Amino acid sequence: MRTWLGVIAPAWIALCMAMAGCNEGKVTREVSVGQLGNVAHGKQLIEAYGCGACHIIPGVHDARGKVGPPLLYFAERTMITGELPNTPPNLTRWIQHPRQVEPKTAMPELGVTQAEANDIAAYLYTLRGREGTSWID
Repeated sequence: MRTWLGVIAPAWIALCMAMAGCNEGKVTREVSVGQLGNVAHGKQLIEAYGCGACHIIPGVHDARGKVGPPLLYFAERTMITGELPNTPPNLTRWIQHPRQVEPKTAMPELGVTQAEANDIAAYLYTLRGREGTSWID
């Protein structure tokens, strides 16, 4: 039994890390934000929709909410809502229709259009570690 676990467990861990996008303990999320949407407009939309009332969002003025999760390092996350892989299609779906993904979520349906969701997602995918983002309010 020990021999079997000694072979299967490391292989399982390696598979999980590969599926999650891990590379030497670091998560990499490569998204061409310019092709996804307009980053500057995404930031404006985040402010206009009041996302900062519930989330801490770097670079967004007064976005210091503590209802939803902080969106620090969002581009480096492997999952959205703990249920979806962090991909642009999943993120824009979540932004537009959070209750279709998670019916009991506190995140409201705000009437965000597809174009607006693309722009918001583009901004969120700029939120990386310190070397990749300037977080100026």
